[in-house]
Amino acid sequence: MPSGNSNRNSGDPHELQDLLIDSRNSSGRFQVAKVGDNEADAGDKENNGSVPAGDTVLSAQQQYNTYVYDTRYAKSLGQLTREALPRAENYRDLQSVHAHRPTLDELHEAVFHEKTEAKVEDEPQKKGKVIKFGWLEGVFMRCLLNIWGVMLFLRLSWVIGQAGVVEGLLIISLANIVTAITALSMSAVSTNGQIKGGGIYYMISRSLGPEFGGAIGLMFTLANSIAVSMYIVGFCESLQDLLRPFGAIIVDGATNDIRVVGVITLIAILILAIVGMDWVTRTQMVLLFVLIASQFDFVIGSIIGPVDDEEIAKGFVGYNYETFSINLHADYRHFEGVDHDFFSVFSVFFPAVTGIVAGANLSGDLKDPSKAIPIGTLLAIAVTFLSYFGYAFMLGACTLRDASGNVTEYHLALNESLPDPWVYLKNCTDRTCSFGLENDSQAMELVSSWGPLIYGGCFAATLSSAIASLVGAPRVLQALAKDKLYPLIGFFGEGYGANNDPVRGYVLVFIISLGCILIAQLNAIAPLLSNFFLAAYALINFSVFHASISKSPGWRPAFRYYNAWVSLIGTLLCIAVMFLMSWWTALITLVVVVTLYLYVSYRKPEVNWGSSTQAQSFNTALKSVQELNQVEEHVKNYRPQILVLTGIPSSRPPLVDFANLITKKLSLLICGHIIKGCHSQGVHNAITRKTYRWLRRHRVRAFYAIAEGGEDGKLETGARALMTLVGLGKLRPNMLLMGFKGDWRTCDKEEVLQYFNIIHYALDRYLAVGILRVQDGLDYSNIIEDEEVIPISSIEKKDAEEKLRRNQSAGQLSQEFFQLKAILNFGLNYRDGTSSEGSSPPSSPKAERGGNICGDPSAGENNHRAESSHISVSFRKKKREGRARKTSSANIYFGPGGAALSKDVLNNITIFQRRQGKGTIDVWWLYDDGGLTLLIPYILTTRSQFAGSKLRIFSLANKKNELERDQRNMAALLSKFRIDYSDVIVLPDITKKAKEETKKEFEALIEPFRIKGADIDESQEGMVIKDSELLALKEKTNRHMRLRELLLEHSTDANFIVMTLPMPRKGTVSAPLYMAWLETLTRGMPPFLILRGNQTSVLTFYS
Repeated sequence: MPSGNSNRNSGDPHELQDLLIDSRNSSGRFQVAKVGDNEADAGDKENNGSVPAGDTVLSAQQQYNTYVYDTRYAKSLGQLTREALPRAENYRDLQSVHAHRPTLDELHEAVFHEKTEAKVEDEPQKKGKVIKFGWLEGVFMRCLLNIWGVMLFLRLSWVIGQAGVVEGLLIISLANIVTAITALSMSAVSTNGQIKGGGIYYMISRSLGPEFGGAIGLMFTLANSIAVSMYIVGFCESLQDLLRPFGAIIVDGATNDIRVVGVITLIAILILAIVGMDWVTRTQMVLLFVLIASQFDFVIGSIIGPVDDEEIAKGFVGYNYETFSINLHADYRHFEGVDHDFFSVFSVFFPAVTGIVAGANLSGDLKDPSKAIPIGTLLAIAVTFLSYFGYAFMLGACTLRDASGNVTEYHLALNESLPDPWVYLKNCTDRTCSFGLENDSQAMELVSSWGPLIYGGCFAATLSSAIASLVGAPRVLQALAKDKLYPLIGFFGEGYGANNDPVRGYVLVFIISLGCILIAQLNAIAPLLSNFFLAAYALINFSVFHASISKSPGWRPAFRYYNAWVSLIGTLLCIAVMFLMSWWTALITLVVVVTLYLYVSYRKPEVNWGSSTQAQSFNTALKSVQELNQVEEHVKNYRPQILVLTGIPSSRPPLVDFANLITKKLSLLICGHIIKGCHSQGVHNAITRKTYRWLRRHRVRAFYAIAEGGEDGKLETGARALMTLVGLGKLRPNMLLMGFKGDWRTCDKEEVLQYFNIIHYALDRYLAVGILRVQDGLDYSNIIEDEEVIPISSIEKKDAEEKLRRNQSAGQLSQEFFQLKAILNFGLNYRDGTSSEGSSPPSSPKAERGGNICGDPSAGENNHRAESSHISVSFRKKKREGRARKTSSANIYFGPGGAALSKDVLNNITIFQRRQGKGTIDVWWLYDDGGLTLLIPYILTTRSQFAGSKLRIFSLANKKNELERDQRNMAALLSKFRIDYSDVIVLPDITKKAKEETKKEFEALIEPFRIKGADIDESQEGMVIKDSELLALKEKTNRHMRLRELLLEHSTDANFIVMTLPMPRKGTVSAPLYMAWLETLTRGMPPFLILRGNQTSVLTFYS
């Protein structure tokens, strides 16, 4: 092979090159462009005059304009580029590993990792033939069978008798408008992506979220289960009516007969369902033919007219204008204990058109649900609407509203040659008539040419509806069980056979229906079932409206004939119809929906379906943040918005708990984490997911932000990035909270300077600064076992890090390492910049643990151990996460290897979770910083943990002889601020010289940092203490030593201490001297917060 082609392989940095003609290898090539004879003869000499015989040489221009392919050595596009062409497999499952799609790192960093197919455990092939239905037999036929229900034969005539033809047609039209709007909405939802099994439940849950979907799914399953029994009871009653003239009795000719026939019918339907959907479909086809034949029977009979005087006496007079004109108008009457009007008649008729989801419920058995559901449902609504419309005209034109059934009266009118031969028949003023549209539910049977066929239609309607409900309800339950939204129903998610038939669901629906059939009195709950269906229709409409107004890019239904506002109208119409049908059942339905919604919300199912609720949450939050920018800030509305440098929050629970005490879900809290080096976004994503799970488990409402300290790992660099960039609009921190750097005397001096510079930078950004010190430490990363870890040998450490650094997608990360969801302890030798003298808190186990991935030196008080010989990888717990449960600390925190922690360690970790005993919060409000030093302690007293603590205020006196006036002034100021306190103490002798003992302690602190002489190396500037500095700050240093003595005198027994942070004036005080001041104030004291506001008022006494 020529040398020019020898380097063309999949690793060539030039991913795709044009193949030009090589005259030395032109033989055997296919040339696309035509080359004339004169062109082919041109140029015999090329490549040093060596041209093999028979080869064709093209000019440069011809080579440029000619595409030539080497059929022997041609390579596919996949061999020439690392890019992947669009494939459906890469978009089908969002959680799968896409082996054929390269990661961003592989493309951007030119690092190639050999692709391997994702190992997916194939489900065992189930025996049998997979049956899928098209729109005709799968949706259209089933919707026809359910909409042409028993109401067509038994209630349509009554509706026309009560409401008249005009208002009756209006009722039919209004009912069909509701279902048509719902069908349009359902069509939009069903074409917005692939629809799986579960029908209406699947659509609502994926559109509005698991809460609404779970509520409707359970209600829909129960309603259909009871509906099976209602349809069967209706079938039994119709059968009784047919057999009554023949005297056929099984037990008593009443309720017991219904029970016997009903149970036999239910068993037969169950067997049919278990046999398979193929036989169900065949059976329903037969029933549909019977149903259509019965309607033809009615139409033909109306055209033929009455065949004898008895039919006329019963009210069937044939098409007659006078009869039609009388029946045009309404004649609402008292019937079955109700004084009817338009809306009551509408509520009776509406259940006749509620079968529009019969096809959608079998979405898992359709070949193409996105095509079948819109076509089949809308066409079924159109056909049934026209049929109901036409039959209403026919009944109104050929049947009297009232008829006595007395043939003699009809003959009498004929003999008298009266202009109205039915005048005596329809006169029911002083008597009760049993026939006519108002009185006879079998009016259609009377009109038909062969009455028994109408009974066949009734049987077909009831049985087909019962079959549809028994087949549909288990499929909804199966989808609900697979999603595991409710406990104890996962058993029903198992399917059998090639078609995944929900046999267990069949049995459950059978048991429920059997119980209802044995009751045999179901009329009272019929409106409740209709309300359950209407609630589902309302949510379908609302899901379309909600998805449309949320403007989510993922809302792209292929069905275009919908409108968001029409869907909203449909929602309101469904709710209105619910109350029109029965206000008390509507209220019950709403209570059930809300109860189930709240229950699913409480359980917080681990699902992420991209619902419109999620999209709207984003829109609402974005709008609120934008509107917040328009709001002018006011001191009365000030809230501490805290950026707390926690590192991984799970390493420093006390610091997170304290910050959460201040914000308490009412203000902004951001946990900042500074990591060393530069890592891929995959690493960032893994850490972030782990952190948010920890925050949810511990019920901390906080955000989490990561900043990289660069390759040099500077804490200051990352902290500056966080303070500058974190937040959005006015939702950005106004206060920085850190842990005290307890190892400032032993760590590298550069770290002390960085810590000191963070304070400077925060003040430069006009941020308040708080430093928290707890004597037992804040950093428990060496003590607490990660809540989600399993040990992995150190041999796997390098490979684990490499896999994370490949920037895998969320699906890939969850696939690797038992569905990895957490940080790896890479052992990057991070130093805890805030560790205390002890390597672990007192009484804690001396456990060696690997450092956090980027052990943030921003907070806490314990040194990290040396790198351990193993790392920890988190894995998905079976236990549901994030659920708000009250759990004892012993069940949350464990030592290495799952060992139980001592009581002292648990108490130290949960110091700000436990209720403090009665005592005081000592507030040393030394200098006016805007009032934050006073506001934070007040906020703490409003929390349950410090509810028993009273504020005790300490302040400095300007002059010794003004003590009483200063005390009165402070008390008056606190009263104006409406802040309760137990005592106000004014300190008169702050300028008094400190004791020699205190001085010696302070000098011992600073001794390692003192430099004798005036000249120092520039590299040590700010990291050492000069004699000139000590002399210049002699008085200030003395004040801090005096404060130390006063603290020991007054506050050693306090529950908590808050003191104004000394101001680190730029260019005046060095880092070690400043840290010595803080050490002097806080060492050996109760939990201590040193705090400085930004010199802007956060308190006011004006209303």
